[in-house]
Amino acid sequence: MSILSDGLARYLEHDHLERMAAARVGIAGAGGLGSNCAAMLVRSGLRRLVVADRDVVEPSNLNRQQYQPFHLGKSKVDALAESLRIIEPRLVVTARRVELTPTNVADVFAGCDILVEALDEPEAKRMFVEAALEMGAFVVSASGMGGWGGPAMQMRRMGERMVLVGDFTSEVGHDLPPLAPRVTMAAAMQADAVLHHILGPCPGFV
Repeated sequence: MSILSDGLARYLEHDHLERMAAARVGIAGAGGLGSNCAAMLVRSGLRRLVVADRDVVEPSNLNRQQYQPFHLGKSKVDALAESLRIIEPRLVVTARRVELTPTNVADVFAGCDILVEALDEPEAKRMFVEAALEMGAFVVSASGMGGWGGPAMQMRRMGERMVLVGDFTSEVGHDLPPLAPRVTMAAAMQADAVLHHILGPCPGFV
């Protein structure tokens, strides 16, 4: 047991903790969506994680991502793995600094049956979702989280193996900057969708 799991045992049944520890989740992207989603999943008991991203930490990342100024210049996946192991020292995290392509997604995320799409560009998102579904994975994707205020966030089930979260309209841009509240809101919804897939319906909502 770890300090984190000791604390979680106050809120989650033993069976729930075992399911979270047994799951292996892959996250494509370690930015505003991916880094925050990863932290929330680890805090919820996830013990096996694969994270892939090719970028390094830059000053423009600090407003919404799970990084500190001392991480500047370090690869995002290594910095994130370091931070997550502080939360849960028993975490088994595979950090892959790589650009994802249609030909390497299956290799990078081999053994993951749940994949979180946390990429920036629409073409990259589409490519990853198609490759992930072809693998047979359960996929959680996001679209629309720019600006502040704005349309309400939603969660949509897209068939049996995919969930989409976001407001589906506010693409990040000059007039809709990526800021912590809405980006983190979307990341939290992604993490919640993963929890629901692993644990099933929350007993209090049944």
